[in-house]
Amino acid sequence: MISATEWLLFAGAALLVVLTPGPNMIYLVSRSVCQGRRDGFISLLGVVAGFLVHMFAAAAGLTALLLAVPLAYELLKWVGAAYLLWLAWQALRPGARSPFDPQPLPPDSPTRLFAMGFLTNLLNPKIAVFYLSIFPQFVDPNSGAVFAQSLLLGLTQIAVSFSVNLLIVLSAAGISGWFGRNPAWLALQRYVMGFVLAGLALRLAAEQRRA
Repeated sequence: MISATEWLLFAGAALLVVLTPGPNMIYLVSRSVCQGRRDGFISLLGVVAGFLVHMFAAAAGLTALLLAVPLAYELLKWVGAAYLLWLAWQALRPGARSPFDPQPLPPDSPTRLFAMGFLTNLLNPKIAVFYLSIFPQFVDPNSGAVFAQSLLLGLTQIAVSFSVNLLIVLSAAGISGWFGRNPAWLALQRYVMGFVLAGLALRLAAEQRRA
């Protein structure tokens, strides 16, 4: 089974990914501010359902297949790097908005909130890149059943992401309100986020395929 050290390293990587702003964070903040914590939580449950699809796809061997084909791996790597650079540009471009500056959204039913949260995460390139490029690095065939290791890592990632996103849902209005009263910090947050994303993109682009 996976060692405690490797498990902690993976949990740390999962934490860094969820703290990096992306479609999930933007949607959950906007939905929580526009419709309240209850509807934000329903949206979060949809996001978690999307994580389960990613996890079982990885556990079933999709990750191993892509990593075994050099062209597929390289394509994924460059698409992921390009996507992170696009997110960085969205943060740094003139007139850009922070994830904590919520988008106005019309009220939706609980069923639609769940479905939109599910689709937002299912089609989230950041999560796909995580499961297809970072996730496999912590699976070791010599440490036991690969499927069991994949489930453990996947459930760890989901638990970390759920905990962080739940805090975002519960505090979205307060965070957005604070940034609204302190616009200079809102701008600083955007620039820090943009440069971090650009750095992640360059690191991903320079990553070498594992044997």
